[in-house]
Amino acid sequence: METKCLESTKKLKPRGMQSTIMFAFSVISVSIMLVLGIVMYMKFSSLSQHEIIQNTKKLMEQTGENLEDYLVSMRQVSDAVYYNVIKENDFSGQDNDIQQGMNLIYEANRNDLRSIAIYNNYGSLMAAEPIVLQKEDINVTRQDWYGQAVEEVENMHFSTPHIQNLFDDATRRYYWVISLSRVVELTENGNPLYGVLLVDMDYSSISRMMQQINAANNEQYYYLCDGNGQIIYHMRQLQISNGIANESSKVAAGYKDGVYDETFEGEHRKLIVRNISYTGWKLVGVIPDSAFTHGMLNIRYFIVMLILLMAMMLAVIHRVVSERISSPILKLNDSVMEYEAGEKPEIYIGGSQEIRHLGHSIQRSYEQIDILMQKIVLEQNERRKSELDALQSQINPHFLYNALDSITWMVEGGRNDDAVFMISELAKLFRISLSKGRTVISVQDELQHAKSYMNIQKIRYKNCFSITFDVDAEVYSYCCVKLVLQPILENAINYGVDSMDDCGEIIVAGKKKNGNIILSVTDNGIGIPEDEIGFLLTDSDRVHKHGSGVGLVNVNNRIQILFGKKYGLTIESELDEGTTVSICIPAVVYTEDNRKVLEKGHIFGREE
Repeated sequence: METKCLESTKKLKPRGMQSTIMFAFSVISVSIMLVLGIVMYMKFSSLSQHEIIQNTKKLMEQTGENLEDYLVSMRQVSDAVYYNVIKENDFSGQDNDIQQGMNLIYEANRNDLRSIAIYNNYGSLMAAEPIVLQKEDINVTRQDWYGQAVEEVENMHFSTPHIQNLFDDATRRYYWVISLSRVVELTENGNPLYGVLLVDMDYSSISRMMQQINAANNEQYYYLCDGNGQIIYHMRQLQISNGIANESSKVAAGYKDGVYDETFEGEHRKLIVRNISYTGWKLVGVIPDSAFTHGMLNIRYFIVMLILLMAMMLAVIHRVVSERISSPILKLNDSVMEYEAGEKPEIYIGGSQEIRHLGHSIQRSYEQIDILMQKIVLEQNERRKSELDALQSQINPHFLYNALDSITWMVEGGRNDDAVFMISELAKLFRISLSKGRTVISVQDELQHAKSYMNIQKIRYKNCFSITFDVDAEVYSYCCVKLVLQPILENAINYGVDSMDDCGEIIVAGKKKNGNIILSVTDNGIGIPEDEIGFLLTDSDRVHKHGSGVGLVNVNNRIQILFGKKYGLTIESELDEGTTVSICIPAVVYTEDNRKVLEKGHIFGREE
């Protein structure tokens, strides 16, 4: 019965693992296809939007040039009347010449003109073409075109569209015009006086140009406004004037040439603005977002169909691949389970190169487990022993006795401030030395411990040496093994600068470099012979000529046990020049979590 259950379980395993692999591949594939589909759609949408904007700009550029050509021709009409008629004749006796000249100009441009009129500075009509009667109740000085011309005498002024209301027309027809007005200098009886030249352009010419570009059957449209946002042409001009519809022409009037994003009445759209030269007018193209998405429906269908086709193809491929992957892995798993059950079977070696390599690795790993366990136990014991030795070696009774003796001597000598300073530094030293039993502290605390230690030593040695701390502030917040600087400083004093007369110098430096923290202690003492340097960090039993190196060995071992063999101490020395001992540790930000993990040895493996 048990055998049948076991066989049944084994038969279920391949299907479960195969399904898992197939499901994982399917999720990844579907995710990739969705991302690709979205990217493709966004790319096509962006290209389509760019194409629509470019086509709109080209159309507006062509229309703008046509408008400018038309308006330039009207300016030329105004110049022709001014320079060929007004300036060449006296209005007191050359009426026929003036009328004839204006008639020639009018006839040459009658398709684009409604009237030409000249008024004096009192608003009285001096001449007009075609010859018609002016309405009796008209006061032209109150007309906008007249006021604009008088206010800015140097410029030509274009009005907004309005009904021509100056002259009686026998046909009783009313025409929409745009007035071009300017101040001119008249001559009457030989006396100069100013007047206003009025050229009424036929609005239908501009209207036809705008209707042509608005003829396309899509959602975008174009309108024309002046520099103040007053509508000159709009498809819904009548509705806008009656307050039924609105347009953001006042906002568009403030834009320079270019493309702008706008949200108007809750709808996001793009505005394309082109200035019409010499007039201050703005040709504005409006493209709602819906116009961009109008042509993207077919592309959406295409992308969806492509994704579905790829999904069906990948489903078949995933099934074949999952079977080939899962079969050897399950066989390997079965042999491992038998091994864990206490049997000693041969580990399955088969399948792809990676799975065969995995089988060989598992087989070798079982053989190495006992050796590795013994090595781990040995390293843990060595770590605890090194930490204990280091802690015990840092604060010895001799150092404490000398410090207390110095304090007693200061109190008896009345140097209370120095005694207080000495006690304070000793308290800091003990606080950091104990550190609640912690092995890892911050670089800032380690430096404070070193400073307190050196302040005490300077008093003991009566300031026969100087100490300088040159440590970058950025390294203060990183982790450091406790009490690594004190043994190095002690060696620097005892075996480096102790024998020097008031000229000993010790420099403690620190910086971050290539992801590591580098702390160094440099002295200008007698140095270390080259044949001794090689043993200072490797042989704790060797008797060194210049004092004990056990402190340096312990510091180096503690660092390597905690962080790995590639970290620790390096020593550089030259006889009669000095010695530099550098500490290299990884840059790990000091937090409570990082400290706990470091002390458990879980961050940096000891694969060496």
